[in-house]
Amino acid sequence: MSPATLRLAAQDKTISGLRAELARTQKQLATAVDSAARARKIRVAPPRAGRARHRQAGDIVRVLIPDTHGAKIDRAAIAALLADLKTLAPHEIIFLGDHVDCGGFLAQHHVMGYVAETAYSYEADIAHANAFLDQVTAAAPSARCEYIEGNHERRVETWAVTQTLRHGADAEMLRRLVAPEFLLKLKDRGIPYRRQGEFYDGLPVPGVIKRGKCFFFHGISTAKNAVAATIARIGGNCVSAHTHRAQSDIIRMVGTGVIGSWNPGCLCEMQPLWQHTAPTNWTQGYAVQLVAPSGAFLHLNVPVLGGQTHLASLFKL
Repeated sequence: MSPATLRLAAQDKTISGLRAELARTQKQLATAVDSAARARKIRVAPPRAGRARHRQAGDIVRVLIPDTHGAKIDRAAIAALLADLKTLAPHEIIFLGDHVDCGGFLAQHHVMGYVAETAYSYEADIAHANAFLDQVTAAAPSARCEYIEGNHERRVETWAVTQTLRHGADAEMLRRLVAPEFLLKLKDRGIPYRRQGEFYDGLPVPGVIKRGKCFFFHGISTAKNAVAATIARIGGNCVSAHTHRAQSDIIRMVGTGVIGSWNPGCLCEMQPLWQHTAPTNWTQGYAVQLVAPSGAFLHLNVPVLGGQTHLASLFKL
């Protein structure tokens, strides 16, 4: 073929390629136009504003209040709790024990280190605890309350048994005269008192109660990770106090599935004199459980930091 013929053949091939590319582009453009036309016919509804979930019938809000220690109560921490109670409007409140200090009743069994530790009287201790109970019931007037005995309340019973030379009837008479259960007027308040020396709810361990799918008691361990030690011994969901340290432990057990153990901390002074010069690792707080009719629940440890929880702010979001 002559050079001219070859040039014409190459030009024809190039033109054919351009025509094919133009056809593809025209097809793509037609598809895009058709899609745009369909899109104009579709009416997209604007997004709905988010709505907060309201409490359903049968839902329960349960508040768990740890150690306050009577005369050793922390006023700022208690003020934060009381403000939150008004927001939460709980159905149930469980006092987890040690709401009196009873320091004087400790001296017979343990040496007290400082004169300043003896500065408050048992009368003042009881007065502080009564005032605290008055404030809680005023802030949550519809709540059903229960009071679990702590080791500090139990000190008075130990003292009564010792003073009466272990005579049961006399010890009980003395306990009824001076024990917190009676001086705090719990029966008049309609608040059941769960003693550490009695059994409840058919459970094999004294001083423990079960509400729904969770066990409640003052405390059975003072280990560094007390909640882990506790859940290993209880084998079910449980809430305790006693150590003054907010902790939680969630594990899966073959026999029970996923279970949790919680300690909300304390609401008392965080540096008592009996700790001498050793700084404590205590934390302040309380706990809330949101319980469904099925018994399933969400547990929240609510920390008190600098006299505030910021919980009420979350309800405004």
